[in-house]
Amino acid sequence: MEFKEIIFKSRPAELPSPPRSLDHADHVVSVGLAGHTKLAADHLLNREMVGNLVNAIRDILRRFNLIFRASVGTGEKAVLNRSRIYETVAQLALNLIGVEKKWIGFSEDEVETSLTKILNAIREWEEVERNEFGDHPISKATVEKILSELKKVMSGYYRPPGSMCSKMAQEIEEKMNWDNPVSSFINVAKEVIQNNIYYRMSMDGYCKFGNDYALGLRWVRHLGYVQVSTNPTLAAVAYDDDPTLWDGFMDESFCQDLKTVVMKYPEWIKNPEKYADELAMKATELSIFPNLAVFRPIAIASDFYHGLVSLQLNPYVTKNVENSVKQAMQIYMDAEEFLKRYDEYLLWGYSNQVWRGRPNIVFKVTGDSPAAIDITSILESMGIGTNNTVTFTVAQETTLILAKIEGRAKAVKLGILPTMCYETTMGGRLDDHIREVQAEALLKRAVERAGEGCIKELAEKLGAWDKIKDLPTEEKIRVVCSRRYLRPMNKRPFAEVLAKAGVVEGGVDEAQKYLDRLEHDVGHAGIEVTHRVYKIFFSPENKPKWIKYIMSKYGLSEDEAREVLDRIDVLPASKRKPIDTLLTLAWMNMTNTEFPNHQTNVLMFSRRPDFRMEDYRDSVLKEIDQSIIHRLTEEYQDIREDCRAALELNPELIERLREAGVEVNFGTRGHLPKDWPQFGSVVKTMDEFTRSYTRFRERVVEFVKKLSS
Repeated sequence: MEFKEIIFKSRPAELPSPPRSLDHADHVVSVGLAGHTKLAADHLLNREMVGNLVNAIRDILRRFNLIFRASVGTGEKAVLNRSRIYETVAQLALNLIGVEKKWIGFSEDEVETSLTKILNAIREWEEVERNEFGDHPISKATVEKILSELKKVMSGYYRPPGSMCSKMAQEIEEKMNWDNPVSSFINVAKEVIQNNIYYRMSMDGYCKFGNDYALGLRWVRHLGYVQVSTNPTLAAVAYDDDPTLWDGFMDESFCQDLKTVVMKYPEWIKNPEKYADELAMKATELSIFPNLAVFRPIAIASDFYHGLVSLQLNPYVTKNVENSVKQAMQIYMDAEEFLKRYDEYLLWGYSNQVWRGRPNIVFKVTGDSPAAIDITSILESMGIGTNNTVTFTVAQETTLILAKIEGRAKAVKLGILPTMCYETTMGGRLDDHIREVQAEALLKRAVERAGEGCIKELAEKLGAWDKIKDLPTEEKIRVVCSRRYLRPMNKRPFAEVLAKAGVVEGGVDEAQKYLDRLEHDVGHAGIEVTHRVYKIFFSPENKPKWIKYIMSKYGLSEDEAREVLDRIDVLPASKRKPIDTLLTLAWMNMTNTEFPNHQTNVLMFSRRPDFRMEDYRDSVLKEIDQSIIHRLTEEYQDIREDCRAALELNPELIERLREAGVEVNFGTRGHLPKDWPQFGSVVKTMDEFTRSYTRFRERVVEFVKKLSS
């Protein structure tokens, strides 16, 4: 077999239980040579290694050097030994290059000394390989394998301009010196990682970040990412990007593919339709268990303040409290069993003063009905974190944060350390809904004035006509005004249609100016929701009031009250433009979650000559121009009702905030929990999530049917 084929087709060996290691260096070496290179590297990401890192690295390199030199020839074992040595040591280096060093607490001295020794060893091994083969077939293939993982991100779900991870892989390949593959890879990766805007913001304390995608997590972890979110759409996408999830043994420690797991349940194979939801749940678990492993070291090191994985529950049970809690508990216990085995190796040799097996998982509870309030409070009361999603409005999120506080206070009283939890603001989806409502209203006026030819003219210019020509008029308007074709709303063809129909007076240029301002204003609605929710709970003037309130209402000490509140983060999500991130930054109580193509947009924006990172420090506390909010809630007659529902509170919440001494002037026309299911953004998002879940469930059932035959 050729070197590359041997390396790419290899799979990790099964590790014995309990581990048979002698010391930390022996542990890293044996686990790495067994093919679990990432687990081997992550073993050193432990606070107990602070001050001992250099000695551990020196002994690891000593042992690897003996094995490398003894692994002579082109046989499979010799090739794999050398490749796994290269990869383990490269992963060790990446962990020290990335933000992980900050979370663990390694000093700059021990990091730089360790990196120097690693690079010296690798250069020596590359020279040995060159002398034996006249080239570097093993080290080249090893680097190609590492980069191939980066390239998987969005490979089956492409959205322009592509994922930041794939862009990083491209930059590394272009800058590398392939005459020294592994050592050059480490040096170039260091440059690419440490010049990245996310690394810089993470290291300088601008904000925490999460990944809205299930792959590429180790690389974004190096950039400072501390969280990952999944939903039915993204669970399905993970199987497209990485087909080994179906029936190829995973190259992730202790993780299994769906085929292996399903074969353990004869009843599933016999009647997959009957167990469709159980199969979909198991398939979703398998897609996120590797994520638990990636973030496990920083979850342990931070006492579950960092490193959380958000998993969305079955959208068909979201309105049922009992079934939602039951499903969450089942997944939580499955995760606990997986992590007990994983922690046996990750934490081998360290003290027992950590909670081995406690899942670094939170459950996405959808705000599509008032049931979300009870589900959130119940799970939090058991120490199981939640991430409220399908949440768009100030009133909705304020209500659910209050439910978190109530549940978490109960957990703290029981002595349970609460995990980090999240309150998602789906700002981009809110903006999309408001934009679609406004665009549809404008196009309807154009049709009333100038006839249905307006629809055809616009649809042809946007490339939508062949898709909609056979639809009824109302449906044509809805589709052509959707985010697929008319985001942003100020596209020139739309201005031309509105001017021609006389909807906007003064010609095309005036129509363009009108749409430019409208698009600008609508694009700030989701940002303003984040600003208002953050101000209510976490601003410097209000957070101390909540601490006192929690102490008084729930009988907690100040430290306990801080445990309740400090571990709740606002989570801006579903971004559409760089300012959605850059205008919602804060170090405390804030995590921005980013989709891979949005990461690319932010990265490219940060490379503009006029970009100054310092302009965005604590940007969530900086007030948005209130004339924008006035126009959204008062002047734009087609969208003002939705904007009021999104941006304002309601009388009941005003009273609850006053109990805590919090006074905000955000209006009283926000919707009530009974209104949540009918809100446009909720309806559209739940329809999408439900369709995605159903399609994914059907794919899983079809896969099991093939197994049964």
